[in-house]
Order: sequence, then structure tokens, then C-alpha cells
Amino acid sequence: MGTLYVVGTPIGNLEDLTLRAARVLGQVDLVAAEDTRVTRRLLNHLGIRVRLTSYHRHNWQRRLPTLLAALESGDVALVTDAGMPGVSDPGAELVAQAAAQGYPVDVAPGPSAVTTAVALAGLVRSELDSDSFFFMGFLPRKASGRRARLEHAQSLGAPLVIFEAPHRVKAALKDILSTLGDREIAVCREMTKLHQEVFRGTVSGALDHFTEPRGEFVLVVAGAEPASEGPQGSDGAGREEAKQRLVGLRAAGTNSRDAIALVGQETGLPRNVLYRLWLESGQPV
Repeated sequence: MGTLYVVGTPIGNLEDLTLRAARVLGQVDLVAAEDTRVTRRLLNHLGIRVRLTSYHRHNWQRRLPTLLAALESGDVALVTDAGMPGVSDPGAELVAQAAAQGYPVDVAPGPSAVTTAVALAGLVRSELDSDSFFFMGFLPRKASGRRARLEHAQSLGAPLVIFEAPHRVKAALKDILSTLGDREIAVCREMTKLHQEVFRGTVSGALDHFTEPRGEFVLVVAGAEPASEGPQGSDGAGREEAKQRLVGLRAAGTNSRDAIALVGQETGLPRNVLYRLWLESGQPV
């Protein structure tokens, strides 16, 4: 009985392939790949010759019995074009079926576009009591479907992580703007590749910046601000008063955590609002 190995592959830079992933790919009997041409280039780079078969969203139902049969006599590796299999591709079905039939399943972890974009974005901040994010994968192709999916996530306080193709990224940004508002956003393009780019700003600013989008995109959109917890929670004058109070505490040498906690008690403003005011005041955290 063979083992199914779920193997993470580079999302752009070949140096990101782990030593373990290279070893596993060199010892299995069969590699199930999203695109055999892409995987063959990786294997050639490693000097590995192994049997390949395609396994993607258009043929996974047909290929599934063949791969399960192959596990009877040898090890099989599951790879995607880039990143971890099972994320926005049909890999999860093979994993579930193999495990259900008693085959060992193991993972050789590797690069992930999701966590790479989250790390680059800087929008998941412990200072905001928000150590979480919500992965939405690829949005629906039709505008009505995109807006409906975004509306479901409208009230989430955690940042949203979205995959998007270059020819749809502007349409997606327009729907994000109309549905969620002009939130903070980090648009990560061609991550780990030669022409990597990270735009940080607002959704409207991203629309102006990417006039002719190229490459693969991951969008990290700031979560919804919590509802006001005090009488000045959404009052512009209250925010300005809080900002001036933070400036005074800064001048007195108070650190960010203590200053935000104190002004929060005084004004009732949410921590994430106060954190942004603290950053605007020019004080390093």
C-alpha cells in the first residue's frame, strides 16, 4: 500500500522548494499535477524523472479512480502549479477519498500564496485584537455572484484574502469598492517572482494604480470596523480629540499599547480606530 503525499511547490521562486519536497518528488512512483507541463519544468530543474499524470478541475472525477488504484502499489505525490494543493483546486477530494479508503496521507509543506500575501499586507495585526483572516479564494466570474459573495463577508472584522486573475482584477476591485466601501487594501502581484509588486492603500487607489493588470494577484482587504462602543465612536470630532490626546501621551513618553488602552477607556473608540490614529500621529509602534 502506498502513501499519498501532498506536496507544496514554489509560487514563483524555485529556491522556495523545500528539501523534503524535492526528496518526496524524487522517490514517488507517480505525480498527479494540475498542469503536467508546469510540473515537468520543475522536475527537470531538479533532475527528477518520474511518471506524470494530469489532475485538475476539469478531469478530477475521471482521474480519481486511477489515482486511488495507483496507491495500491506505490506512492503518489499530488502537486498544483504553485503553492499548496487543496487550496482553490480539487486536491481535497483526492485527499478525502484516499484517507477514507485507508491509504496513508502525508504532507510536505511548502509555499502558500495565502500566507505569503497576509504577511506582505500587514493587515492582520495583534494590536487590533485581530489575529485572523478570512480566505475567500477566487470570487465568482459574474458580477452578480461576486457582489453576493462580498456581501456575505461585509460585516466580518477580519481581513479578506482573495485570489484574482489579471483580466478580472479591476472588475473585482470595482465590486469590492461598491460593496465593501473604500477600505484599506494590499494588492500583491507576482509574489516571489522577479516583478513582485505590493500596492498598499485604498481600493480606489488600487483601481487607479493598476491600469493594465498583469500577472497573478492576491488581494488582502481590511475587515469591517466594529460598531461604535461609545458615544463618540463614529464622530469625526471625537476622533480628532482622541488623536490629539494620543499626541499628548506620545510626547509624554507613553508607549502605544498603554496610550491606546487609556484613550479607549476615555472615549469608547474601538482599538483598531485608535491604532490607526496612533499611526497617523507619527509614532513608531
